[in-house]
Amino acid sequence: MENKGQTNLISVIVPVYNEVDSIREMCSNIQTALKKSAYDFEIILVDDGSRDGSYSVEQELAAKYPEISLIRFNRNLGKAAALNEGFTAAKGEFVATIDADLQDDPEAIPQMADIIKGSEFDLISGWKQDRKDRFIKKHTSKIYNFFSRLMTGVKLHDMNNGLKVYKTEVVKSITVYGEMHRFIPVLAKMSGFKSGEMKVKHFPRKYGITKYGASRFYKGFLDLLTILFTMKFMKRPMHFFGLWGLLFVLVGIASEIYLLILKYAFGHPFRNHVALLMLGVLLIIFGMQFFSLGLISEMITRQKYENR
Repeated sequence: MENKGQTNLISVIVPVYNEVDSIREMCSNIQTALKKSAYDFEIILVDDGSRDGSYSVEQELAAKYPEISLIRFNRNLGKAAALNEGFTAAKGEFVATIDADLQDDPEAIPQMADIIKGSEFDLISGWKQDRKDRFIKKHTSKIYNFFSRLMTGVKLHDMNNGLKVYKTEVVKSITVYGEMHRFIPVLAKMSGFKSGEMKVKHFPRKYGITKYGASRFYKGFLDLLTILFTMKFMKRPMHFFGLWGLLFVLVGIASEIYLLILKYAFGHPFRNHVALLMLGVLLIIFGMQFFSLGLISEMITRQKYENR
């Protein structure tokens, strides 16, 4: 069933984690940008367990401005959880996301919504121009985006940009978990939606320190592998597990047949090839386990679609 939000309303979701110095200015910038546009708007602040006083500022803003609402996590659950909660609460025809660090330009939000209205795209992602990030973050992001485009087929230059605008149908059709917020355009593609992009301004961080760390690079790679697996095998997991199970079993059986030929045709005792004997047995066991995983996954998938 298609979800329709309130016409001409943009729900702006702002995940917040320890941004006490910037959150007030961020909200003011969003209000200024949207009040100049043809859109009504709401701002949904999702506090991801901040411990620096951000929550007190957010409470003050929510009490002062009727267009600002607040969701609070008691502990840090991650950006994906914050976005997912915001997606659930959003009421608008369009849903925008923007980070609270003042590095993205809220003026782009109504422009991106206009592009969606006048095109076949269901979501528009910001493409940072003249990035103000540190050298390492800037160039690892280029590598990440190159491989993401190559392996997923989603042709965005800046897939992980926090500045995006969606039709409400998109965010109501996907579930973001773990750290999959990096791949929302890919999740949208899996649900049949089409992504576009718009060049946007980028500003240097004004307050605080970046949340980017080296761990995000390898985590992003692992998340990419997860996405690729789910894109290709989510509906037919047996195609993955069954293939590897078949290969393992065939190689294992071939090894055991080879040993039988050596023993009974040429008189070589098994004790001379213990390693190969054990390897063949293990491959057969692993192959049967892969088959079992494939069958269980198929039953879960079938049950899921029957329930749907």
